[in-house]
Amino acid sequence: MTQRKYSVESIGARIDAFLTPLLASAGFELAYKISDAEPGESDFETPDVLVNFSGPDVDLLLANRAELLLALEQVTMETLKFGSDEHSRLSFDANDYRMLRIEELRLSAQTAAEKVIRTGTPFRFNPMNSRERRVIHLALRGETAVRSESAGSGPGRQVVVYPAGMASLPEVPYVPAPRREAMGDRRGAPGDRRGGPRGRR
Repeated sequence: MTQRKYSVESIGARIDAFLTPLLASAGFELAYKISDAEPGESDFETPDVLVNFSGPDVDLLLANRAELLLALEQVTMETLKFGSDEHSRLSFDANDYRMLRIEELRLSAQTAAEKVIRTGTPFRFNPMNSRERRVIHLALRGETAVRSESAGSGPGRQVVVYPAGMASLPEVPYVPAPRREAMGDRRGAPGDRRGGPRGRR
């Protein structure tokens, strides 16, 4: 088990000092609880500190595969000056999204491995953050017929699953697909909400 580096006692007040005014100024109806993570049976996720959100606006955090939740987590880590090797030590969650996402990634990894074994052709996942790439790699570590590696850079970094023994393919620049929804159709943006101060921890 990874040795704990951070705790609520050491960083809780700094997280609170950042999140409380940020959520209030954005007009979110959210509350959050900061707690020390309990040791888990799985090594897919091994955070030291958890920040669990609740409240009427949780759905906004979890929209588009928790895009806003993960962005908020990333900005908080940058504010706390976490190094890139420390990103797994802080976890933001709501409605057990993390657990459900890990299971989704684990099943996707197994499906990809089966396809690579059946076809002999490498499988390339869509870009994902370092924590989710780690889940894919860990899910496939016991597979002797395939291997996985990360390829690309920045937000386009992906996991590629190869047949065991196959050399890596040349890297292909990732070109994201255009968003389907028009910007003018978006409703209920957080900045448009009205009312008084929002919920805090």
